[in-house]
Amino acid sequence: MTQDRDFDVIVVGGGGAGMSAAIMASDAGASVLLIEADAKLGGSTALSGGVYYAAGTSVQRAKGIEGDSAELMFEYYMTLNQYRVEASLARTICDNATPGLDWLMSMGVEFHPEDLYSSGVESFERGHHAHGNGAAIAAALDREVSKRPIDVALKTRVQRLLIDDATGRVVGVHAGGQDVRAGAVVLTTGGFGANPHFLYKYYPEAAAQGDWAWYIGNKNCVGDGLLLGQQAGADIVGHNRGLLLTTPNFRKELEVFVPGWLVYVNREGRRFIKETAEYAVMSGVVKAQTGGSCFAIFDDVAKREARPIEKYADAFASGVLPLNWVADELEAQVKTGKVIKADTLDELAIRCGIRPGSLNATVETYNADTDAGLDSMFFKDPADMKPIRTGPFYAVEVRPAIVCLTSTGVRINASAQALDELDTPIRGLFAGGETTGGVLGERYIGGGNSIANAIVFGRIAGRSAAAEARRNA
Repeated sequence: MTQDRDFDVIVVGGGGAGMSAAIMASDAGASVLLIEADAKLGGSTALSGGVYYAAGTSVQRAKGIEGDSAELMFEYYMTLNQYRVEASLARTICDNATPGLDWLMSMGVEFHPEDLYSSGVESFERGHHAHGNGAAIAAALDREVSKRPIDVALKTRVQRLLIDDATGRVVGVHAGGQDVRAGAVVLTTGGFGANPHFLYKYYPEAAAQGDWAWYIGNKNCVGDGLLLGQQAGADIVGHNRGLLLTTPNFRKELEVFVPGWLVYVNREGRRFIKETAEYAVMSGVVKAQTGGSCFAIFDDVAKREARPIEKYADAFASGVLPLNWVADELEAQVKTGKVIKADTLDELAIRCGIRPGSLNATVETYNADTDAGLDSMFFKDPADMKPIRTGPFYAVEVRPAIVCLTSTGVRINASAQALDELDTPIRGLFAGGETTGGVLGERYIGGGNSIANAIVFGRIAGRSAAAEARRNA
């Protein structure tokens, strides 16, 4: 620390990315101030399911999974996003995800081989589920912060960046009514899902869901990083990108899994996807249907037999899976009108705005497949299938409306330097995690993409900021 600065590095935002940045900067010899608007560290990472996406890991090998690699992960990442994502950033996250996982494990975060699963639509199981969910990851990072000489300011919001008029360099922040000077600043304030205005401005697809839309992340994620970055001339990229989860809008609770006995049809009356497909792709496919939504169809037998699903028991225990699709709740929602009821499939179709003849044909084919024990259209597990034969019949509109994360943000390079509109690095300014744009694309590659992004680019931003502070000491 030099005489003209209070700290070498200031990190703005204390979630997964921010704590990672602060730890790495401190370990690189920098004096660090970590500023967080909430009353505690953790951010949205602490509220998450705690899945981390990585390839070629020791956890995979412990489960007997061989042959996976960062190269294959990169190929999948780019292909799923149709190459509409910045390749250098995608490659950076793929190459550094496994070292980031090892780093978390060295802190005591447990990733058990038996909890590994295919969290996207890839050929390998890459979803590493932390024992204790995101709270365990946040707690481990918090412990590591406390072990280091890192100053932490809680319940503090940064109002603006300090910028040197002569050089354009970011030299600190104004927070808590005072200027605090530093050799470099890292923006890790999370996304903007809790800011309705920013949703309209940067994620209109989410805002268009109206009162169906709600945000699962930290309430302090209101887009501070985007505003601060723009003060220094940072380019904002990734317009209208993020992750929406589908919901029947019964209640404001996170829903990750749905039971396999549901049959999804569009307004043309046709099935269009395997109903148990991963959420990584589900919202995009539902959005592409006429009207931007679909209907879950089932009969009275399925409704009366609907109960919690044994294979999702862990999810129920952790609070990830609410009791939406169970008999009592469905009956209650019939009374609210959110579950539409009709005596015949033709009547149900008319009430929902579905083409009647096509719905009948779809159900006839589905019932025949159920009897034969084979989903000839989308290859759903036959054990999940139930016929639709016994009236009354039911339909529930399903929309992609739960805002899981936002992916519009400050443009960065592979060193986590913030860039202006001419792709020139902004001196003294770095960013990582959900605050950035260009890393996460139009398709979420799988559960754990966001936490891997936070840890990987948080670590890189911390190292880069410390190096910048040393160069300008």
